[in-house]
Amino acid sequence: MLHINDLTYRIEGRPILEQATVAIPSGHKVGLVGRNGAGKTTLLRLLKGEIAPDDGSISIPRNARLGHVAQEAPGGDESLIDWVLAADTERADLLAEAERASDPQRIAEIQIRLTDIDAHSAPSRAARILSGLGFDDDAQRRACREFSGGWRMRVALGAILFLKPDILLLDEPTNYLDLEGTLWLENHLKAYPHTVLIVSHDRDLLNRAVGSILHLDKGKLTLYAGGYDDFEETRREKQRLEMKLKKKQDEQRRHLQAFIDRFKAKASKAAQAQSRVKALAKMQPIAAQVDDRVVPFRFPDPQKVIASPLLRIEKASAGYDPAAPVLTGLDLRIDNDDRIALLGQNGNGKSTLAKLIAGRLTPLSGNVFGAQKVEVGYFAQHQLDDLRPNATPYDYMLKMMPEATEAQRRTRLGTFGFSANKAETACGKLSGGEKARLLLALTAFDGPHVLILDEPTNHLDVDSREALVHALTEYNGAVILISHDRHLIEATADRLWLVRDGTVKPYDGDMESYRALLLEERGARTERRDDRSGVDLKNSRTDQRRAAAERRAELAPLKKAMQAAEQRVEKLSKEIAALDALLADPALYANDPSRAQNAAQQRGQFSKQLAEAEDSWLAATEAYEEASAAADA
Repeated sequence: MLHINDLTYRIEGRPILEQATVAIPSGHKVGLVGRNGAGKTTLLRLLKGEIAPDDGSISIPRNARLGHVAQEAPGGDESLIDWVLAADTERADLLAEAERASDPQRIAEIQIRLTDIDAHSAPSRAARILSGLGFDDDAQRRACREFSGGWRMRVALGAILFLKPDILLLDEPTNYLDLEGTLWLENHLKAYPHTVLIVSHDRDLLNRAVGSILHLDKGKLTLYAGGYDDFEETRREKQRLEMKLKKKQDEQRRHLQAFIDRFKAKASKAAQAQSRVKALAKMQPIAAQVDDRVVPFRFPDPQKVIASPLLRIEKASAGYDPAAPVLTGLDLRIDNDDRIALLGQNGNGKSTLAKLIAGRLTPLSGNVFGAQKVEVGYFAQHQLDDLRPNATPYDYMLKMMPEATEAQRRTRLGTFGFSANKAETACGKLSGGEKARLLLALTAFDGPHVLILDEPTNHLDVDSREALVHALTEYNGAVILISHDRHLIEATADRLWLVRDGTVKPYDGDMESYRALLLEERGARTERRDDRSGVDLKNSRTDQRRAAAERRAELAPLKKAMQAAEQRVEKLSKEIAALDALLADPALYANDPSRAQNAAQQRGQFSKQLAEAEDSWLAATEAYEEASAAADA
């Protein structure tokens, strides 16, 4: 069980955690939620031991392994699969020692331990995890340095999932995943055999993958049973009950105070008035439930209305190389009030289509009608890093509104949640959610006809995401949405486009049917994959021969240990047989009694060694046969 006891931590005197206490039973999956800036990441850092609390303690079960995603993504020449496998240092060390070891007893010990930790199925397990995170067999064999930072962070996530620590800490793991990867992670976490504490603002993930919600609010921790929707309902009911109790208490306080005020000067009532003074002083006030207000988003409407369709794409192809287009056969239409979500795995061309619609790419063939008159606002997640760290939100608004008054600029910033202090805060000191708000304000500043949002919710908390849903509902332009947040898609999109197989087609189903389709396709791929080798059975004969060679290589140390033990038994048996023949000669005792005595002693020693050798041979043989049977299964 993970215990957090009276934990207190302050930053520059401001309490982030204040006597926070909670107990999380082993094996529980818990979602850690709270407003942006509440201290969720700080709590994870305390659990990891990166920072020390000002007071209180954290108790983790003895020998429990605590795991978290590395902050630096892998970037070397190792292949993805090798990098993930190397994360299990015990397995890597044992395999290396098995290649060097010559002592049969030690070789047997190594192989038994490798069997205990299920080392021989590790390549298959690592391959399945990487496949779930979006890497096919070819990608898994490529060097880490060939991938972008976001993809490498997926590899880092895969490595910690492969290790299966006793306590798994995850901080917004879906930020680097597409919808398909998020669905896979959801199912993987549901089946995870140990404790999970995950910081996430993904409502669907928190409803499906965890069994409890840990709420961090005003420095306190409260554990709620159930998923996020259950937490919201329970918390609201608790607030309603406390408000009723507060109202009742306020009435009692007014009644007591009225009695005191009326009779405190009367001698006959002085004692009763004094008793009520004491009762009033002892009455613990119930705090009013005041929710931190989430500032809404507001996207300005297009200044000039254009008749539908806004854009029409006919027989177009798009990409970066005319010889190898990313998308072909595009026949699409965007109307004034469209709310379109793009579905499909990362790398299939969603961003390419978005750039084509935004006018940042010209079609390689075909036509895009209406692009000259349509204004497009394009929000892309990577643009957060392009914000100047020393510039403030007010500096940006000054550039966008050079002729406006200071009051007008600050009012415009206020519509996206920037108070006077925040407006003067350097971007380098803003939180991820505040940067996202600023970028959304800049994207929609001129009232575009089409608003393209590429993963807009990665740094927004649950309540801010809900505010974004309302803003998109009220916005009078068209919206193109790329997101792994199913709740956002379901609440805002009325059309779905599927980007796959080098083209884009309307998808007639809903998000639930799309989820079922993905799970069905993933299950079919899993059935085709050999559980022991991790190699697709439909691959080429070369891949099959490689898999067979890998299985032989894994069995080689076991076979070597078995053969060495067998040779030792044969040698000792021959030595004992020779001594038995010598001791069977009666003349030996009469002619050389000391030699007879030495031979008898030596035979006793050999007999003892033979018994030990036979035990080692038996253990090595069983290990080899079990591994062989598993490899053939």
